[in-house]
Amino acid sequence: MKNKFNLNQKVILITGAAGGIGAACAKEFYRQGAQLALSDVSAEALERSAAAFDPARVLIQVLDVSDMAATKVAVANSVEKFGQLDIVFANAGVAWQTPKTIATASEEEFEKIIEIDLLGVWRTVRAALPEIVKSQGQVLVTSSIYAFANGVLNAPYAMSKSGVESFGRSLRAELAGTGASASVLYPGWIQTPMTTVAFGANATASTLIEKAFPAALRQLITPEIVATAVAQGLSRRAARIIVPRRWSPMSALRGLLNIYTDRMFDKREDLQKLVKRAENEAQNT
Repeated sequence: MKNKFNLNQKVILITGAAGGIGAACAKEFYRQGAQLALSDVSAEALERSAAAFDPARVLIQVLDVSDMAATKVAVANSVEKFGQLDIVFANAGVAWQTPKTIATASEEEFEKIIEIDLLGVWRTVRAALPEIVKSQGQVLVTSSIYAFANGVLNAPYAMSKSGVESFGRSLRAELAGTGASASVLYPGWIQTPMTTVAFGANATASTLIEKAFPAALRQLITPEIVATAVAQGLSRRAARIIVPRRWSPMSALRGLLNIYTDRMFDKREDLQKLVKRAENEAQNT
């Protein structure tokens, strides 16, 4: 590819790097020759994730992305160690471990998810953006298939991921012509602790997923598959990285499909009963 963006020797800052997609992407970027600034809230988990890496090519930093000042320091430390910053991957995220309706959600937990999953992306990107523009590099933000699916029983996560999508698209348009670019990552359901609620750990949520989504869309994939797709997407500065690709029609047809899926909950008593069951379970915990 004529304008391929080679990851070799590029400096990449990743938030949420201690596990799941972040850790898998770190390994893939490292394999391709990148220098890594890895951050997460757990130093111990970060050290385990980076144990096999050459320390000369890696900087580990404990970071809570709800803290803008600390995020700016993490960016400055990355530039101080490596001399530049070519890619920032705003990937830190959380979700609740018990499905809840908006009426039964803890106010503190609801707002914490938005604080990390949406505003944490804003803080990470804002802190890194001057360096990204200087290097004509890339911004990558982690949205989700929840950006174009009904967020029932997972509202703060879906709200955040929809917001992240809009943020990333806005940024890409604003960066057009600067030499820098922005991409949005839309992972489907991945084999990580975050997905266990909907895939076995909670019977109500699992049943709802089975009834609301076709079998092809319920297949879990590994973080390593996401990492391969991310590296390929960055190499061509893709606007969207949807993985697995079987979710792409859902994105393209979301206008019509959103009407259909919303109506499912209006019309189907079996889905309504599951939502009510989840609400009752949340109230009793």
